[in-house]
Amino acid sequence: MIEFSARTENAAKRGAGAFCHRNDNSDKKVLLVATSCFADRLGKHVPLSDAERAALARLEENPRKIRRGGMIQRVNETVTELFVLREGRVMSFVILPDGSRQILRVYFPGDFIGSASTIYNKAPESLVALSDTIVCPFDKHALRRLLEEYPRVAALLFLLSNAERVAMTDRLASLGRTSAKARVAAFLLDMFDRLRLTDDGITDSFDLKLTQEEIGDAIGLTSVHVNRMIRQMEQEGLISRANGRITLIDMAQLEEIGHYTNRQKDMDLDWLPAMP
Repeated sequence: MIEFSARTENAAKRGAGAFCHRNDNSDKKVLLVATSCFADRLGKHVPLSDAERAALARLEENPRKIRRGGMIQRVNETVTELFVLREGRVMSFVILPDGSRQILRVYFPGDFIGSASTIYNKAPESLVALSDTIVCPFDKHALRRLLEEYPRVAALLFLLSNAERVAMTDRLASLGRTSAKARVAAFLLDMFDRLRLTDDGITDSFDLKLTQEEIGDAIGLTSVHVNRMIRQMEQEGLISRANGRITLIDMAQLEEIGHYTNRQKDMDLDWLPAMP
């Protein structure tokens, strides 16, 4: 396993899910607001009202622990639940006709999991825990009530869904047109940018906890090829490794190699409804 770790000790202790921790000195209403990973994720883009935060927090009232490797959803199962990821890592994937696995998306704390399942009765993809994980399942119909009562939240979900679609399109183009080195560079940068969106302590290093096989299944390479590209980038001074940790040294060069665009920034938010 390749371990990507935050450089600072404080950031490592805080972790990507730290913004979800509860405030025991708060009353119940404030507690709900303070403990919503989903609200904190959306709040990185625009400020949310207390009512919006409380509504999002209600989606996280029934946390469920999943061990690494545990199946959360199987492809073609009837969809009754959607999820907010509270702690850990989750991936979506499909099995191709030749038996190989294609990882579609890696999810981090605060992510809404299952947007693709909102429009189908049967799950279009499988979900599995990449680490010991806490997910917060909620009934699919709860999303309808949320969207009816809070149109600004609905607009934010639409925005993030389209940002995810564009990022997926970037990766699809990368799989078909770029080198192995470019794919690895773009993948590392995408994971880095998504993780630091919810962890201000991340500067140039991060904790990803993916195996080389998992990275390869996301970008269409073998684990051997992933390892070779990681070594090459280290030799070229683009990254460094120490005690299993990797630091991104020359991000500008990595972006050029990977033909990478950060889809987490430069979003046009002017069209969003005003805060109620």
